[in-house]
Amino acid sequence: MLPQEATQLIGKAGETVILEVEKGAIKKFADAIGDRNPLYWDEEYARNSRYGSIVAPPGFFGWPTKWKRAMPFFSELRQEVIDTITKAGYSRVLDGGIEFDFFQPVRAGDTLASVPRVASIQERETKSGKMILSIVETTYTNQNGDIVAKAHQTLIHR
Repeated sequence: MLPQEATQLIGKAGETVILEVEKGAIKKFADAIGDRNPLYWDEEYARNSRYGSIVAPPGFFGWPTKWKRAMPFFSELRQEVIDTITKAGYSRVLDGGIEFDFFQPVRAGDTLASVPRVASIQERETKSGKMILSIVETTYTNQNGDIVAKAHQTLIHR
């Protein structure tokens, strides 16, 4: 049975983080992942495309305008989930991956607001014992109020 402290986190939203999507950062990210798509690199090509400007590769949402710690995308809410479930006796944590839903292109010059929310916390019985799966959903909204993407990060607690 899930501890009450953990179930009370379901639906809780974390702090909004503002991200700036800068053209140079898009190019650096594309370089880092080895993606030579001209939509990320070539301004003239991108301007003449259906997007009208340079766009970001999937999964790149810019950089926070204010950093609180060395890893800006590990939210305080995510850490609260980990700490709460650890206190309930599940001290080992494994990154279960991240899934994205994309709705709009992210363009150079966009300012995004990202808001994490605890989407679910579920206990599962496995052959090796109980585990808890927690999912934090982060919604990315651009300066026009359009949702550009949602990320679902799964953590496995044993």
